[in-house]
Amino acid sequence: MSDDRRLHWENVYSTKGEADVSWFQESPAPSLDLIHLVQAKQSDAIVDVGGGASRLVDSFLAEGLDHVTVLDLSAAALDKARKRLGAKGDRVTWIAGDATHWEPPEAYDIWHDRAAFHFLTDAVEQAAYIERLKCALKIGGHLIMGTFALDGPEKCSGLPVARHNAESLANLLGAGFKLIDSRRHDHSTPWDSVQKFQFSTFQRVA
Repeated sequence: MSDDRRLHWENVYSTKGEADVSWFQESPAPSLDLIHLVQAKQSDAIVDVGGGASRLVDSFLAEGLDHVTVLDLSAAALDKARKRLGAKGDRVTWIAGDATHWEPPEAYDIWHDRAAFHFLTDAVEQAAYIERLKCALKIGGHLIMGTFALDGPEKCSGLPVARHNAESLANLLGAGFKLIDSRRHDHSTPWDSVQKFQFSTFQRVA
């Protein structure tokens, strides 16, 4: 784990309120739309990588999807989400860890990542993340990846990002992943600026 990166996110989530960060969503509609697209079942094992304090996990539980793991560098972020959920949070597996070094404890049907992978700007770290992904995602399972689009921001939270489209992600993933959906999304931040996102959904076929 990059300790500098972990400390950065611990500081962000320890000092800012839920709606005081640019990535806050009252309703995570783009991600939910894609969860519906891949026809997630109640029995599906889902991991939300970089989920932080996102409200997506709330929506998962509300829809009866309760085999959910949330992985994030920041223990403070996970603690915020768990406290918000109250007793329902006991139905979720919370893991503070780095997706580039994580050893997945099980295989997953759905790997979701909104705005975590794009913080990996180094090719070695990108490759390490994808290696973990390939270890964790079942054949036939789905990858839902939300990143800044090619015309999206160059930085977020003071950090540089790597912007992507579906083709650049497919090239990084390599053989064995089939693109099934590509769409753009204009995310409105809490202070009414717009960030251009790319959502790419792949099925693991080999």
